[in-house]
Amino acid sequence: MRDRRIKNPILPGFYSDPSICRVGEDFYMVCSSLELYPGLPVFHSKDLAHWEQLGYAMSRENGFHVEANFCAGGVMAPTIRYQDGRFYIINCNFCDRGSFIITAEHPAGPWSEPHWLTDMPGIDVSLFFDEDRKAYVVGVGEVVKRADGRMERGVWLREFDLQTMKSVGETSVIWDSALRGAAAPEAPRLYKVDGFYYLVIAEGGMEHYHAVTAARSRTLRDWYQGNPANPVMTHRQFGFDSLITNVGNADLVQTPAGEWYAVLLASRAIEGIHKNLGRETYLCPVVWERGWPVFSPKSGRIDWEYPAACGLPWTEYEKEASWDEFESQQLKMYWNFWGTPYENFWRIADSCLYLRCLKRSMREPLKAMRMGSERIYDACAAFLGRRQRHVDFDVALKMSFLPQGTESAGMIVMQAVNHQYRLERVQDEGKQLLRLALVTSDFEMMPYFPDFTGETTEQIIAQIPWEEDHVVLKLSARGQEYTFFCGKSMKEMIPFPVQGDGRRINPEKVGAMAGTMLGMFASGNGTDSNREAAFDWFWYQGKE
Repeated sequence: MRDRRIKNPILPGFYSDPSICRVGEDFYMVCSSLELYPGLPVFHSKDLAHWEQLGYAMSRENGFHVEANFCAGGVMAPTIRYQDGRFYIINCNFCDRGSFIITAEHPAGPWSEPHWLTDMPGIDVSLFFDEDRKAYVVGVGEVVKRADGRMERGVWLREFDLQTMKSVGETSVIWDSALRGAAAPEAPRLYKVDGFYYLVIAEGGMEHYHAVTAARSRTLRDWYQGNPANPVMTHRQFGFDSLITNVGNADLVQTPAGEWYAVLLASRAIEGIHKNLGRETYLCPVVWERGWPVFSPKSGRIDWEYPAACGLPWTEYEKEASWDEFESQQLKMYWNFWGTPYENFWRIADSCLYLRCLKRSMREPLKAMRMGSERIYDACAAFLGRRQRHVDFDVALKMSFLPQGTESAGMIVMQAVNHQYRLERVQDEGKQLLRLALVTSDFEMMPYFPDFTGETTEQIIAQIPWEEDHVVLKLSARGQEYTFFCGKSMKEMIPFPVQGDGRRINPEKVGAMAGTMLGMFASGNGTDSNREAAFDWFWYQGKE
């Protein structure tokens, strides 16, 4: 056991806002999925070091709705808990009606349809079970009234009836934040430890100044007292050249041996400010000293590795496959659509994945995110992708497609708010071409805000003639250096005339809510078409 180490990130690639619970000898974790479909990936572990994906908690079968807009909306900040033979996930869907609870007898599902929490203010709700088995919902909203009458964001608590799925009684306002006027207190979670109720939240905003803070109270509903050592975890003091940044959104769990750990989100910074991988899941040990949690004792920061947890059976799982030759009718769990796939635009037949050229282009103008607005069912994007999970990687695909008119299909490297590279096959004046396109967008504020406006720009970087029926497309990424290739086979590849620059699709203003998706797409670019692009295989290989 001495040479066994828990290595961070425990879930590489953008698996953000982790929440964890233990049932007997097993640990279960759920993460945000934003606008990806299926939603809310659920994981299992025996040792806290290795994680296997069990499935997804949200799909069309239980009414999951997200829209393909700017990648960073949708579902975020879930909490998973267990009591009396049932699992609960509580979450907020910014593409739908807001906060909800789903339940299951097994974390792999099936999960219930959402029970919408229409009488709950604000966002980032979590669930807490007290020792008397009563349930409470904790969230954040504009609930703290200042002396001058202004309402500011704070943490509220309300009892919850699990039978009726309705709140009970009055709302108690229990805390605001560790720092007066702190930005974005959010993601509250409650625990009962040694006679105290402990509240752990994130504050400081979602980027570089993100932090974990803690407060406690002897009674559940009274005002909580902040830890004098707050923040209990952050990396903002290490400056902008820290390799791990954006640390926040912690959830605590205790092992059968009595050890405590926290799972948190954080980002790996490339060249200081670029966060291509988005917000990933990390882990650190926690100890209790003088009635307060101490995160990552000795170092006080998220380390790249820690000793294996005491008494947990070291249990490795099969690694995510590099090749997918589409031999099965069922997609592998690492694949995701962008938005709920209401149209039947994809199929697998004869060991090929087929994507239909839907009307929607991959560069649709962004719109403001409006929770509770009318659902849009006809805005599907014919996209299928998987997460970038390494700083350096290679990705390739083989495609058969002869586009007509405005059609295009190929490889896409997609980041949030309309930032992407597309290596695509197109037709122009009767000629078949391979084209490298760069898409960026300019905006003053993120689409979370109702006054959002943005402008999307597309630039054709390079193009070459290609008359073969099929083509192999490849990207080799070494940090922010992107080299694109094309050829008849993996053994006959030639570099594209112009290199790409990963910084162009990962500017600091994009943030790290989402990470880069690597995938396949097909589009009629304004014209609905029944024609399909056929993908023989897809390959991804990260450099450890």
